Amino acid sequence: MTDKTVPGIGVDLPFLESVKDAEKHFLSGRRNRGADLESAVRMFLEFLKGFEQLDIEGPCVTVFGSARFPDGHAHYETARALGKALAEAGYAVMTGGGPGIMEAANRGAREAGGLSIGCNIKLPMEQQPNPYLDRFVEFEHFFVRKVMLVKYSSAFVVMPGGFGTLDEAFEVVTLVQTGKLERFPIVAMGGAYWEDLREFTLNTLLPAGTINPGDVDFIHRAGTVAQALDLIRGDDG
Repeated sequence: MTDKTVPGIGVDLPFLESVKDAEKHFLSGRRNRGADLESAVRMFLEFLKGFEQLDIEGPCVTVFGSARFPDGHAHYETARALGKALAEAGYAVMTGGGPGIMEAANRGAREAGGLSIGCNIKLPMEQQPNPYLDRFVEFEHFFVRKVMLVKYSSAFVVMPGGFGTLDEAFEVVTLVQTGKLERFPIVAMGGAYWEDLREFTLNTLLPAGTINPGDVDFIHRAGTVAQALDLIRGDDG
């Protein structure tokens, strides 16, 4: 089967060849219906690729975090210890597959003999997959990748990160808030890194009535790897 063949059907479709910046083209504005249909088929096939390669047995935890913390940084070492602890507890560890926090969590899982999974994204700066992955899938569309990072996991750990990490974390929180996702544990690690965001939530969003009082409890804070593991085990049953 080639990249141009629809899985399970075997029909060769030349227009399904890889297109650079496919998501950018899709989001460029109004296009003709044929171009949008072609994009829809690409997205469907990307989902199929994820389903086929990420069909895993046993519980899985997704770890979100920045690609910018190097080996030796305190946050990197915490994520590495977390990955190790999760693997030793019987969890597969899934990340975005890149460097930094993602690499650290995958590395810890691999070192402990656990299953290490990465869902990478094609970016202009060519984010490379880290070398500690047992399974690796590369996606063109951010939203497809985010679905895969959520679909197979029964808990989520949010490590320090930037806009991408916040996007992933708030997506999970919104899915829980709206009842689209079971109330799986969402654990924030990083201590003071998240304090200003928590203050904004408590002192701005809550008084304004844009969230409910119970919404602030969707994210649990953990100061240590042991605390994070207890929260995951306790809610995961």
